[in-house]
This record gives sequence, structure tokens and C-alpha cells, in this order.
Amino acid sequence: MATITLDSPHNRNALSQALITSLLDAVAAAVADPGTRVIVLSHTGPAFCAGADLKETVAGFESGQVPAGRMGDVLAALWESPKPVIARVGGAARAGGLGIVAAADIAVCADDVTFAFTEVRIGVIPAVISATVLPRLTPRAAAELFLTGDTFDARRAVEVGLVTAAVPASSLDASVDAYAQALLRGAPGALAGTKDLLRAPIRARLAELTELSVRYFTSDEGREGIGALLAKRQPNWIP
Repeated sequence: MATITLDSPHNRNALSQALITSLLDAVAAAVADPGTRVIVLSHTGPAFCAGADLKETVAGFESGQVPAGRMGDVLAALWESPKPVIARVGGAARAGGLGIVAAADIAVCADDVTFAFTEVRIGVIPAVISATVLPRLTPRAAAELFLTGDTFDARRAVEVGLVTAAVPASSLDASVDAYAQALLRGAPGALAGTKDLLRAPIRARLAELTELSVRYFTSDEGREGIGALLAKRQPNWIP
């Protein structure tokens, strides 16, 4: 079993270029390692993942080189991994972080964790992550949560299919280990084949969604929304 840790607690594990690179390298190494049968994706700090790094996004406005442009590579790497991926979610997840949770085969969260698709509130859309999130969510829940950006709790996350189970924080590691041990009882080739049955190809769709995402992140609304959030003020579209 390989544990990959999102380790950027100073920005709530927001997906910076550096964190994306390290995550992709770690997933590739785990997939290539014949001794690794299960991948656990964990984190340091109080948040699982805050989504795209917005400070880096602002810095990349003019060039169009924003972290969201690489989000599809992260989701594809997790989605296409022939080895089962378990997301261990011990802290809040927002926006792109929910795409990562949805890309995992099994997601276990602490029962005090909160989630939110916050994109519309900063003038962007959950484009790239829709490739992994929409196959998980019920259609009505997807419409509500994508459009409102409201925060929801662990119980709701289980109800709508975003996560597999919500357990007390004190039991999180034991629950993740129990799922890992169950997966280790499966034959590696059979597990990989079963994953192929469960998942539709998404890489071609991700390329289209990435272009759409970058367009919104660099749009006037995206610039205003991100600027407002960083400045801790209301965006100009709120009456």
C-alpha cells in the first residue's frame, strides 16, 4: 500500500503548480511500483484540499497558465489508475478538492468534514471536476450543489454519492485501513479489470473541459470573483 499525502497546509492544500507536480509524480510512481496494490490519498493540516491555488491563478491571468489548466491531468491519473485509490478525507474539501475525492474509487471522510462546490461564487464553473463528480452525484443534488455553492456536511455527502462512508474522526484511519485490507484480498488484475467496468473513459472530455475552465478562470467574472475573495470583500455582482 502506498500513501500519497497532500502536504501544503499553509494554503489548505490548494492545488498549486508545485503540489500538482508532486501529486502526479507520486501517483505515477505508485502505479509503476509492482509492490503497491492500493493507493491511499491523504493530507496534512486541517483541510483536505481547498481547490485551485487562487494566488497562483491571479499570477497566471495574463499568460493563461493557471493551475486549473492542469487539474484534468490530476483527475485522469487518479481515475485511470489500475490500482484502487482510497481518499482519506479528514478535513474540509472545496471546489477542485471534490473532484479529487470523486476520482477516488472509495472515499472515507470524518463525520465533521464539510464540502462545497464554491466555483460559481468566485465567477467560475466546476468544469473539469464535473468529469469525475457528475458520475457520482444524483442529478438533483448536482444541480443544487453546483448552482448554489452551499456548504454541505458529511452525512449529505454520503447521501448524494460523493463519499463512500462518513465515520467519527477517531475511527477514520481504522476505516481506511479496513477498506485497504478488503481490496488487498482481490487479485490485482481482477481489480484493474473491474475498475475498467466501473468507469467510462474521461480523458478526451477532460481536454474540452480544461479549455472551458481556463476560459472562466481568466474571464472578467473570474478575475473579479477571485480578486474579491483574496481581498475579503463581496464581488460586484452581489446586490
